[in-house]
Amino acid sequence: MKLNCNQKIKIKNKIISNEDPLTIIAGPCAVESEEHCLFMAESLKKISLDMGFNLIFKSSFDKANRTSVNGERGLGLESSIDIFSKIKKNMNLPILTDVHETYQCDMIKDCVDIIQIPAFLARQTDLITAAASTNKIINIKKSQFMAPWDIQYAVDKVLSTGNKNILLTERGVSFGYNNLVVDFRSLQIMRDMEIPVIFDATHSVQLPGGGSGKSGGQREFVETLSIAAVSTGIACLFAEVHDKPENAISDSDNQLNLKDFQILIEKLLKFDDLAKRIS
Repeated sequence: MKLNCNQKIKIKNKIISNEDPLTIIAGPCAVESEEHCLFMAESLKKISLDMGFNLIFKSSFDKANRTSVNGERGLGLESSIDIFSKIKKNMNLPILTDVHETYQCDMIKDCVDIIQIPAFLARQTDLITAAASTNKIINIKKSQFMAPWDIQYAVDKVLSTGNKNILLTERGVSFGYNNLVVDFRSLQIMRDMEIPVIFDATHSVQLPGGGSGKSGGQREFVETLSIAAVSTGIACLFAEVHDKPENAISDSDNQLNLKDFQILIEKLLKFDDLAKRIS
């Protein structure tokens, strides 16, 4: 089911595709402070250089879809623009962040490389086309309520602007109340569209709204699901990482600490190499 997208996406002289070595998208769920964001970017870059993988740094300037009005949301757009600009300039890292409203797309485009459409908003035509019109790479997270074949309609919205640089992310599907499961068929279905596919390892173990006014999570299943996903042959693994997950302002139950992240990636790179050598 080819949708006339770019099968290989170039970002800072690196290639993202379902056939090339696994790219890792990692960073804290939310921009909590300039100091913390810079520390996490520097720490993750060091790990990537030591282990030899391509890294894209991610963080959200605003967690606008909190369960409760009392949930912390992050540092905000304007402050985060300055932080992202420093990371790009000083660390030469590609950056991914998500948008929630159309006006944010033009404001953020000069300091990021990938604009992400959140899963809850993957049917919002105006948001998708506004993001795509920046000509940035667009990562569409498949909604928790969306069949994998229906993501093609979101892809068509991006293509309608002339932008062919699209990534698709699997992040679990609703399975009753406060629960997600991963249907691994979706990775193949989206890959058959000839678009680079991402597996979101940490949001796939989220328990939406399952934590008394916030979302819970089951990080003990991150490794198992990640190995399964990478073994199918995908372009990227997405993981939220924090130096002290228990103190994170959001997704504290499913973010990985730096040590566990490094151990996980070491395993996944081996599975990725095997999957792509035998395919």
